[in-house]
Amino acid sequence: MFGTSGIRGPVGEVVTGDLALAVGRALASTGVERVVVGRDPRDSGRFLSDALSAGLRECGTDVVHLGLAATPTVARSVEWQHADAGVSITASHNPETDNGIKLWNPSGQAFDADQREEVTRRIEEEDFNLAGWDETGDKTHWDGAHDRHVETLVDAVEPADLSVVVDVGNGAGGATADALYELGCDVETLNGQPDGRFPARPSEPTSENCQSLCDHVIATGADLGIAHDGDADRMMAVDENGEFLPGDVLLTLFARQRTGGGETIATPVDTSLIVEDVLAEQGADVVRTQVGDVYVAERATEPGVVFGGEQSGAWIWPDQTLCPDGSLAACRLAELVAETGSLSELAADVGEYPIRRKNIEVEDKVGLMAALSESVTERYDDANTIDGVRVSLDEGWFLIRASGTQPLVRIAAEARDPAAANEVFETADAFVADYME
Repeated sequence: MFGTSGIRGPVGEVVTGDLALAVGRALASTGVERVVVGRDPRDSGRFLSDALSAGLRECGTDVVHLGLAATPTVARSVEWQHADAGVSITASHNPETDNGIKLWNPSGQAFDADQREEVTRRIEEEDFNLAGWDETGDKTHWDGAHDRHVETLVDAVEPADLSVVVDVGNGAGGATADALYELGCDVETLNGQPDGRFPARPSEPTSENCQSLCDHVIATGADLGIAHDGDADRMMAVDENGEFLPGDVLLTLFARQRTGGGETIATPVDTSLIVEDVLAEQGADVVRTQVGDVYVAERATEPGVVFGGEQSGAWIWPDQTLCPDGSLAACRLAELVAETGSLSELAADVGEYPIRRKNIEVEDKVGLMAALSESVTERYDDANTIDGVRVSLDEGWFLIRASGTQPLVRIAAEARDPAAANEVFETADAFVADYME
């Protein structure tokens, strides 16, 4: 039922009012007494949040409604409202046909595997603690969440005298524009009207989907462009030349800004080797996680881990919150550019390594990965198997892992020069080819 990013799928098929009601009942039955609920701009979020709230209150839990709110606003509001949990009704960067449910702890960390399993069990067994007629939960509204989020962002970073274009993507990320304005930036927004149909562009902030932002940055001579997904937990960026920055480059910039000697960042197994190379120059370490910001957040709770991120646009500063906060990332990036120079120069200083990727359609990805993991680990004793199988070599690395949502096995290989990247990729591809014959 739950993936690494909560429950997500087509409305009316996977995600229904009945499901939201059951999640509310199950969550309340775990013993939480007060829950914050917010939603992204999708119209289906209105009835889904109503159904979930009904389930919570039916089992005696008080509900604080935020209405339309970015996911990081919801996650942060759990602590601000002295609540026990939070719920975001969102499908994040998925298409407009989808919606979803994501659960948050007071720390801003998403529900972990044990918590998700408990909610799932209660739903499957209909193990709900329905309250008596005079013990049902109350419902209140809090209109101050957006302003509190903006104030928190402004307090977290230094002022920046920049010209910034913010592509809200018709989503819930308006806090970014407000915070940057308060920090002293000249701010212009694109697609700032919340609209769950996402008419201006698809919700996911990729280079293909953000061409209008790139063009607008060039046309206006802005210093920086910011792009969010529908619930603003993701943030990607465009430099002053209209170039969309790769996620690995952004990750490296954030990590280098945050770390010092002896400190550690958490990032998934498919992140570029360049992150390790750059951080090694300042005595910082990298710890690898499974793919997914929930796993990055879990590692970010460990001592010495000061930052976590993945190249899809999820950035976590654990001293602020364990939820990916796209608005905080935007403000931190503006702070970095204002302090150290243009984004294009910062990106050029990081550079890129050649990386090759391939997706292979398979009928039994689970069985294939089990066989591949055994074969690869027999050859490489130090292979990392936390998510697929990843092998570090002198010249680079390769990763073979199953897609979490499609019948695919993915191969990725990277090295410091093109010839080595091809060689490493061919090594990985040969492992898969042996089992595909």
